[in-house]
Amino acid sequence: MSDFILVLNCGSSSIKFALFDAGTTPLPRVAAWSGKIEGIGGANATFAETGAADAAIALDEAQPYHAALDHIRERVRIRLGGARLKAVAHRVVHGGAKYSAPVRVDAQVLADLTGYIPLAPLHQPFALEPIGALLRSHPDLAQIACFDTAFHHTMPDVEKLLPLPFDAWQRGLRRYGFHGLSYEYLSIALAERWENAARGRTICAHLGSGASLCAMDDLRSVATTMGFSALDGLMMGTRCGALDPGAVLYLMEIEKLSLHDVGQLLYHRSGLLGVSGLSADPRELLQKEAGDERVWLALSLYVRRIVREIGALAAALGGLDLLAFTAGIGEHNAVIRERVCRALHWLGVEIDDGANAAHAARISTPASRIRVAVEPTNEEWIAARHALALLSAT
Repeated sequence: MSDFILVLNCGSSSIKFALFDAGTTPLPRVAAWSGKIEGIGGANATFAETGAADAAIALDEAQPYHAALDHIRERVRIRLGGARLKAVAHRVVHGGAKYSAPVRVDAQVLADLTGYIPLAPLHQPFALEPIGALLRSHPDLAQIACFDTAFHHTMPDVEKLLPLPFDAWQRGLRRYGFHGLSYEYLSIALAERWENAARGRTICAHLGSGASLCAMDDLRSVATTMGFSALDGLMMGTRCGALDPGAVLYLMEIEKLSLHDVGQLLYHRSGLLGVSGLSADPRELLQKEAGDERVWLALSLYVRRIVREIGALAAALGGLDLLAFTAGIGEHNAVIRERVCRALHWLGVEIDDGANAAHAARISTPASRIRVAVEPTNEEWIAARHALALLSAT
């Protein structure tokens, strides 16, 4: 009977999980079983798993997150039957300057990662909650932390350095970059699909509720739009992206917003939601933009920021050979892709409207000077792969 690796990807209101057969070589890219709980903490939480539609789930109102984890744990136990759980791999957003590769978690590692909560307050605590619970209840179960920052450790120091007094760098204030598990998967998948073309100057666009770009040279990260925090760079669903720090000082000094209020504003009330006043979801906004100037402006700004940052990264790379879209919006929203690519016509980007509408693997025309691709990401497989490799090496 096979051993399995469980992957947990925990957000503030959702938990995604996937179970991979570790007894099959190579490790299958498609999970043997997967699912998610969404709406944790709200009135309408749902549970979905492989082969079943979304279903309402009742969670303890006092501790909904604990209840969601307990529900997943029970479902995993049933799914495993008599099989052994070899390890649990966790997507952890921040590894700080100390962790540049996946690591098996013990009490000291957990303490280190807890210290990074101020660097990623929206994500880090939720990834650490199940780690701590499993360390207490199953101390012999291997737990592997896989970091979204790790892929970007190949960036040169000139890309990591912030223009602050140098002792800020020595204290760990630097540009880290995020969405690393997604970009690591693309570095593998694009090389398989495009071979040498992917080893040139590549920009990957991870466009989801959070969004960033990564510039790769020879499949290694050399620059990215997210920086010290997951607030930087592109405009996102509810996050502001790059913002004049003077605006933050103004909000606090003149409008008297507290630190907490500013954090809520920048993380939860800005981006597409903040500008449009309606939604953080481009699909909903595209249906309403014709009759609502604010919605049109929100979508225009969203696309403009993507285009501007692609131009900046192309300059850093010294040109561009391949542009790849991934994640929820990047993989599934043909309108956003079309608008971005139309604005990049000056770079030599030409897309095939039919291929784009069909979300084809290649959406650029044969005449396009730059290949444009759509590549589904697979962060869970990357995490499971890292866990298996780490355990095999010990």
